[in-house]
Amino acid sequence: MSEALKADICIIGGGSAGLSVAAGAAQMGARTVLIEAHRMGGDCLNTGCVPSKSLLAAAKVAHTARSGHRYGLTPHDAQIDFATTTRYVHSVIQTIAPHDSVERFTGLGCRVITSRASFIDHRTIAAGDVTIRARRFVIATGSSPSIPRIPGLDSVPYFTNETIFENTVLPSHLIVIGAGPIGCELAQAHGRLGAAVTLIDAGRMLSKDDPEAVEVIRKQFAAENISTFEAAAITRIEKTGEGITVILQHEGRENAIRGSHLLIATGRQVTIDGLGLDKAGVEATPKGINVDARLRTTNKRVFAAGDVIGGRQFTHVAGYHAGIVLRNALFRLPAKNAPKALPWVTYTDPELAQVGLAEAAAREIHGDQVRVLRADFAHNDRAQAEGHTDGFLKVVIGKRGRILGATVVGAHAGELLLPWILAISKDHKIGDVASLIVPYPTLSEISKRAAGSYFTPALFSARTRRLVRFLGLFG
Repeated sequence: MSEALKADICIIGGGSAGLSVAAGAAQMGARTVLIEAHRMGGDCLNTGCVPSKSLLAAAKVAHTARSGHRYGLTPHDAQIDFATTTRYVHSVIQTIAPHDSVERFTGLGCRVITSRASFIDHRTIAAGDVTIRARRFVIATGSSPSIPRIPGLDSVPYFTNETIFENTVLPSHLIVIGAGPIGCELAQAHGRLGAAVTLIDAGRMLSKDDPEAVEVIRKQFAAENISTFEAAAITRIEKTGEGITVILQHEGRENAIRGSHLLIATGRQVTIDGLGLDKAGVEATPKGINVDARLRTTNKRVFAAGDVIGGRQFTHVAGYHAGIVLRNALFRLPAKNAPKALPWVTYTDPELAQVGLAEAAAREIHGDQVRVLRADFAHNDRAQAEGHTDGFLKVVIGKRGRILGATVVGAHAGELLLPWILAISKDHKIGDVASLIVPYPTLSEISKRAAGSYFTPALFSARTRRLVRFLGLFG
């Protein structure tokens, strides 16, 4: 027999956005229904952030073992048991999984339904043999890998981020199509674990990041023998014996890249098929569900959050969206999706982190009012002590010392970005960072050094020297 439920809020999707909304709503007393057809935790826990960073951590240990000569250690060619590495990755997922589990959310007071969901009218959803009529709905169904149309691709086996972490055999030669964050991270991880790697992209590597910062990553990849083909046109893919051959045009020449395995990392597409959006009066395009500034869809009872609305598809953005939805859906507060400081990090080694405007974008908007401050890791004593001197911090400044953006490429760049996120969020001026007392020796000193350079021209100018000499006349 079918069951009919009534709820204050019904969420479709148990990924980052959906879980955050469900946990908040249930703990604040709302009758909450959460629907997830696949795995709780969504892409981030199962096939994205958690497994990729775990694999990168294992790869970094292997790389460190091979490069100890600079510290007086005999380099050791680490013997990789890739099946054990894969088990480590899954052990991390399993450790975190209880936090996202059906049991935890049931304990919080949610009704969790494990089934596919589809709207049957503006206020009702069907999920398995259950119908849910709710005051508010949240669509948080996320995204999935976007597969390019390449002749021959459908005739060869390939991985995406949804399947590669199930692989227990180290590829002898992994070909990665797509040099965005996912492609770059997994290319470097597999290379450090012992695979030959070729990275291919139709454009440039990490195209949404500062080109000067990307060049640091590019040089590191070259040093690690990761073959990179940028601005390459793939003409076809062929199955050859036990492997795969990718035929491409690059710099006026045809190249045939032969590998054992193929990874497709060419971006994401929103997951909206089968939701019955038309029956709910919810408008969408292939780029995502249409929402207003309050994350309401064209049906004002229905909100959408996370990857499914397109734009910057990050776990932390999904969490931010969840807060906006809760304020609007439960408290009727007109909270808007207008982040002042949106950060993102690519977790290669070295890392590349960005918040606010990059230099080129800032100059397009603010013209000659822009000033760029810079500090290199090579001039940081902690970086020298640890032997990680590649990279820099670049801060973009506008009128009257206003901080417009920051880019960090180097060791622990993601951790070093926090003061700049705070500064932009709270409209701090560059002097607020320059006046901080920062412990020595830390990598964080790079932020103070860059901020202090804003005042250097005036502080050590001829005018200042004249003033000091004048004041000296009075004893």
